[in-house]
Amino acid sequence: METIYTFISKKSLTAVLSLVFLLGVNNKTQAAIAFQETAISFNQYKGKVIDSKTRKSLGFATLTLENTNISTVTNTEGHFALKIPKNISEGNIIISFLGYKSKRIALSSLKPTKNKISLTTSVTKLAGVDVTIPKDAAALVRESLKRKNENYFTSPTFMTAFYRETIKKRRRNVSLSEAVVNIQKASYSSIRKDVLQLYKARKSTDYSRLDTLALKLQGGPFNTLFVDIMKYPEYIFSQEAISNYIFTYDRSTKINDRLIYVIKFKPYEGIEDQLYKGELFIAAESKVLTRATYALHITNKEKASKLFVRKKPSNARVYPRNIKYRVDYREKNGKWYYGYSSVYLEFKINWDKKLFNSIYSLTAEMAITDWEQNTAKNDIKRKERLKSSIILSDEAIGFSDPDFWGEYNIIEPEKSIESAIRKIKKQLRKSNNGNGKSTP
Repeated sequence: METIYTFISKKSLTAVLSLVFLLGVNNKTQAAIAFQETAISFNQYKGKVIDSKTRKSLGFATLTLENTNISTVTNTEGHFALKIPKNISEGNIIISFLGYKSKRIALSSLKPTKNKISLTTSVTKLAGVDVTIPKDAAALVRESLKRKNENYFTSPTFMTAFYRETIKKRRRNVSLSEAVVNIQKASYSSIRKDVLQLYKARKSTDYSRLDTLALKLQGGPFNTLFVDIMKYPEYIFSQEAISNYIFTYDRSTKINDRLIYVIKFKPYEGIEDQLYKGELFIAAESKVLTRATYALHITNKEKASKLFVRKKPSNARVYPRNIKYRVDYREKNGKWYYGYSSVYLEFKINWDKKLFNSIYSLTAEMAITDWEQNTAKNDIKRKERLKSSIILSDEAIGFSDPDFWGEYNIIEPEKSIESAIRKIKKQLRKSNNGNGKSTP
């Protein structure tokens, strides 16, 4: 069995990412995890968020129960599933999405399924009329980073989050891993790192679609957690690296009825390091970073490959084709905190003496679904802490129980993922029955 290990340069955000490619796979079916759930103590509401005019789905919209920390995020197709404790029968749900007017609807008006919520675009007048264009976009970014102690949580918090990893070979899902994790989130004014604890996890992998190659993402939920630019600016905008970028004002938009400046950034020409390019969404009044979307600016595929690949078979060449990141922040009582992030990694693998190449992609996303201030300063026990080298697909096994997550909010799976789960479960049942085993 040959193995391709990868390592990441510690000079950039990718310092927290690592991939493991395993050649030769054990196709042994693993048993499913089963958890004893307590009596259902929540009400679930499912539906879709769309544009009021175009009827287009709005992916990554946020739904929050007003005056609580309970929230969820729509998937890329706009679908959501929101679980509310049964002891809460009244209240409002706030639906927000970048560039749209936030909407407040009564919890009592929601049905268990097939809710359709439409949002209208928030019109911003042209710059020069009532919007002052930032004269120095770079200075605005530096000020945003400098003001994190006054704009973001300065007290430690405990967060509950849902995390999902998806691995595809071209467009076909081959591996799915999900987890509920607890996060001991350090203050944004502190240099302490965040601590994670695995609460529940499950996976399903169809190795028959991987041929002789299996991908594993090392780092699990740490990959998404460290995309929090305001907590970990050293991975992209360290004091040394920020001077390597050109920042320009692009446009204005609105989020939650706040005026937002959109700042584009890219590295200066001629810089040999593989840096980033993207957009920063900064509130005009408070200078708070509300969202960031960016990608690895690949100018040299050999150097970009060295950010990831440490060891590989001599007949394989592995190149990153598309590396993208996203982080969204949420606001509570005038303070902001990490709410959602995602990482997309796409690799091309060329094999010597083979006509066709292989394209693999990995998507990791995490959404905060609840949180509370850690006033007692209780720490997650050291033996229960996740290691940053964790490979979630090795820790989690089996899709079996439809009520696996109980009262925990999750991101609704996309149709393609649901289809893959059904096919994989069917294959696992066949495999189990063929071995004379009963299906879990």
